[in-house]
Amino acid sequence: MSFDYKKMLKKEEINVGLKEQKIRYGVAAAAGVASAFLGNIPLLLVAGALAASGFTRWCPVYSGLSKSSVDPNEPAPAPGCCGGSHGEDHGKHMEDK
Repeated sequence: MSFDYKKMLKKEEINVGLKEQKIRYGVAAAAGVASAFLGNIPLLLVAGALAASGFTRWCPVYSGLSKSSVDPNEPAPAPGCCGGSHGEDHGKHMEDK
């Protein structure tokens, strides 16, 4: 398996699945809290990177490795504001229902 640096630097499509997105959010929150207690700046940067990759559903390392954790059965993200957290009705926010 080879690593392609050019692919890593270019966002083409989502490659982080919904299940992994939730895991990234959880680990980012735990790392953020731990970095606050420990005063560890590199851990805070890792937490920020995990939260950002969870929000955008794109991981540059996965792109470089041509890997994806997206389940083919999960719904495609809705274009726009929240990265696809609209549920079945893609035109409204959860609060608007």
